[in-house]
Amino acid sequence: MWLRRAFFRWLIPAAFLLPLWLLVGWGVFNAGGWAFVWVLFIAIPSVFVSQLLLTLLVRARGTVRASRAVSWWDVLGFTLWHALIVSLGLYRPEWWAVAMVAAIFVAVGLFWVELWQLWREAKPGAVILHSSDGMPYLPPTPPPPADAANPEVIVISERKRPTAS
Repeated sequence: MWLRRAFFRWLIPAAFLLPLWLLVGWGVFNAGGWAFVWVLFIAIPSVFVSQLLLTLLVRARGTVRASRAVSWWDVLGFTLWHALIVSLGLYRPEWWAVAMVAAIFVAVGLFWVELWQLWREAKPGAVILHSSDGMPYLPPTPPPPADAANPEVIVISERKRPTAS
């Protein structure tokens, strides 16, 4: 639980620190002029915006707000994505292109995982229960009633009273 809560607190600072790492890594590892153009105009804005968007999707979920902890899917996805971003800041030409393509794929995959989790929690009729230690969870959805194909319909029509004159 402490790890998931630590990730919850890390998401906002990561939007500022990961782009900063790309800039600092450029200077420390002598990446060159074209890398500086890439860092300044593409990498920093895209990592910043992507991280903020993913953070908002995570924090939009009710279970995350209630427990102030992300899910294990979030921990896995953000760990992988942040590790790839940190490796991009090392600017090693042997594996830099592979790490960049992998970081893009992981970011897109993480976006869809976040949307899936948000949709699963936000669908109508979703009830959030709490375990004995206060951790929220979603119960399995019950099957529809047997007579759902022919529901009973009751129509009530209103009669107008004649006005007294």
